Amino acid sequence: MKHTAIVALMLGMSVAGVYAQESPVQMTFSGDASASTIDLKQPGTNTSEENLAGNGSLGQFTFRLVKASTTAPQPSSNCSGPTKLFFANVAGGGLFRFQDGSLLNVILTGGGDCIDFVAGEAHCTMSFQIVGGTGRLQGVSGVLTLTETARPILADAFNNPVFFTETGELAGTVSRGGNSRP
Repeated sequence: MKHTAIVALMLGMSVAGVYAQESPVQMTFSGDASASTIDLKQPGTNTSEENLAGNGSLGQFTFRLVKASTTAPQPSSNCSGPTKLFFANVAGGGLFRFQDGSLLNVILTGGGDCIDFVAGEAHCTMSFQIVGGTGRLQGVSGVLTLTETARPILADAFNNPVFFTETGELAGTVSRGGNSRP
């Protein structure tokens, strides 16, 4: 009896594995970014917010992201030179809302912003882990990487940039169980 239960459990797990599906995700977006009224309470950081919209393999979407970035430049092997500064992203998360009403929740797991003062823009990379979803995305998991270019469009009275355009793409994988539909 015990042996039969173990075999049944193993068979059930292997069947679940057969129905699990991993799909590549590719999406492009544009939008804006600015300081946020939300405070993530991370010491030595500023909190900013991005409001993006785009389209891709999961359909049309909006994406609201809140992130905390260091206020002091950090060393980086990918962002170096006399006219570049790197600021690490240390906390944050976001919500994708798709045209059909499905939601996808993500948390920031790493990344940062490489500001190039000569080019007058920043190149940003962020990694996200999918932590939940609703509708057709209920039960999904996976990882996404966002790469974007940010350019200032408005400065304050001290000539500090405060409002930015954002363009870029998201790529990664989404895993679904047998009952979820993309």
